[in-house]
Amino acid sequence: MIMQTALLSLLHQRYGGACHLVGAGSWNPKIAMGNPDIAQCWTVPRHAPFPLSMQWPLLVRALRRSAPGPIYVAEYQYRQLPRVKRLLRTSGIDMSRCVFIDESPGDKGHWIDALLRLGARTPSALRESDYPLVGDTQLFAPRLTVLDSERRMRDAWLRARGWRGRTLVLVQPGNHRSMSPRSRRRWFDRDDKMWPTEHWRELLRALRQRLPEAIIALRGAIGEIPMLEAMRQALGLRDVEVLGLELRPLFALLEVTHSMISVDTGPAHAAAALGVPVVVLFGAASPGTWLARGPPGVPVIGVGGPPERHHVVQIGVREVVDAWGSVLALQKHVSRAALVPAARGERLAGDRMPCSDGAANGVNTDVAAPVGSIHLHGILVRR
Repeated sequence: MIMQTALLSLLHQRYGGACHLVGAGSWNPKIAMGNPDIAQCWTVPRHAPFPLSMQWPLLVRALRRSAPGPIYVAEYQYRQLPRVKRLLRTSGIDMSRCVFIDESPGDKGHWIDALLRLGARTPSALRESDYPLVGDTQLFAPRLTVLDSERRMRDAWLRARGWRGRTLVLVQPGNHRSMSPRSRRRWFDRDDKMWPTEHWRELLRALRQRLPEAIIALRGAIGEIPMLEAMRQALGLRDVEVLGLELRPLFALLEVTHSMISVDTGPAHAAAALGVPVVVLFGAASPGTWLARGPPGVPVIGVGGPPERHHVVQIGVREVVDAWGSVLALQKHVSRAALVPAARGERLAGDRMPCSDGAANGVNTDVAAPVGSIHLHGILVRR
């Protein structure tokens, strides 16, 4: 979903209106919060029938009232597409308003480039000349917004810990497979993102040698804290912190983070989108398709991945340390403040944007309305 914010930025500029997003995952509203490219965020069930969602009547009404705006469907999984099309038919959508992505990840390179190619297409119901692309579409990149209220909470939290103004390096060793002891046992041999503890120990010692006064923290979700604490004990390094942070506090902290080293997982994408220099360790996934990307100039280096390697255990510590040194050298030539736009006036006075929450689903339908069409704000309709 962080990758898809690049598409939303393109559609916002092209059609002159913020997007109405229908997507999967309870994390979507958190990712969308404060984003000026998103006017409304709807979350539908991942597996249950859409009508079972409490938001179903409001969503159907919103889709009907979105006419004549274009509808961009970025769902590529064949099992989910029939559900998306049923949603559109139930809403009475003219299918000539819709554009469906015609690529799968890896078909033609990076997935963000595929999403931008989708945004450059025009539904048959509209005239392409009325909505021309402005500039180079490759300049559109993922973006996240941190609210001023979140910055204040972050700064207070840093002061309370005595960390305010100090260099912070985040290390993300876990991924979704490491969220529970049962899944860790199940996936230990098959998890291509599981780097050996002795490798992490050697890496953290190298980071400490380079930045002796820095705060080095193992970061994970709240559910990963037991795993991270056990890892810290196994490392035998007393000067390493453990941070259990959910998405919004993580976004705020990333704004002031010096750099990040992570396995291939969501927080690496968040860091890049917020302008943090990142090194990403790849196992079976291809960095050519999934490497995190930020605004132009943000240094992100992927290590490992196909075709030469298919497990992070095949990545040497020195290779990661050298990559980290490279992103830091590149970052010296770029102004961090110029890379990541701040929240535009806190359009909701520091509160979360109106999001219709629900269960998770694999549908990602990006709805943008052209100038002059109906725009939805919450459940109000304004022309």
